[in-house]
Amino acid sequence: MITLYHHPFSRAAGVLWPLEEIGQPYELKFVDLMKGQQKSGEVAAHNPMGKVPVLVDGDVVVTEVAAIALYLADRYAPGKLAPALDDPRRGAYYRWTLFAPSVIEPAVLAKTNKWEFKASQAGWGEYDAMVRSVDHALGNGDYLLGDQFTMADIVFGGTLRYMLRFKLMEGSPAVKAYAARLDARPAAQRADAKNAAITKEHGLG
Repeated sequence: MITLYHHPFSRAAGVLWPLEEIGQPYELKFVDLMKGQQKSGEVAAHNPMGKVPVLVDGDVVVTEVAAIALYLADRYAPGKLAPALDDPRRGAYYRWTLFAPSVIEPAVLAKTNKWEFKASQAGWGEYDAMVRSVDHALGNGDYLLGDQFTMADIVFGGTLRYMLRFKLMEGSPAVKAYAARLDARPAAQRADAKNAAITKEHGLG
């Protein structure tokens, strides 16, 4: 059984979608962030950062949303949610999966919080360049790899869905259309519903 240490107001919320896509049974362990449960006990034992998400699959422990998504695709949906190892699209698959946490997120945070920094010294570069790159990534079809939906779309697209939902990015017509396609996926809708139910159950809404 796959176990996810989870809180609906954390990045762990974004792991429900890949879990729903792979179709494997899993259990959620609620972590009370307000009580600091992530800083001790099982979570801290698995992840010294004291953060969620933490995914445990047998003897395997994986943290970080992108790493969890990549792991789940290779372990449970190779060739479907992840290109085959010898597929030349594997490079783009990695590229855009990791672009989300390493470029999109920090670029938006920097702009929102008016960070002062030299773009040439920051791994995420300039905000406008990030926006152009996002549009470039979506220029090959309905999904990042053309017609095939993959785990890269969950991480990259999930980040864009969040940014649009909370108005942290305006988003071009192409970005909005892409997000709408992702919103329509049954697995994404099930994940959103589960996060909403957990939010209500714990009186967080």
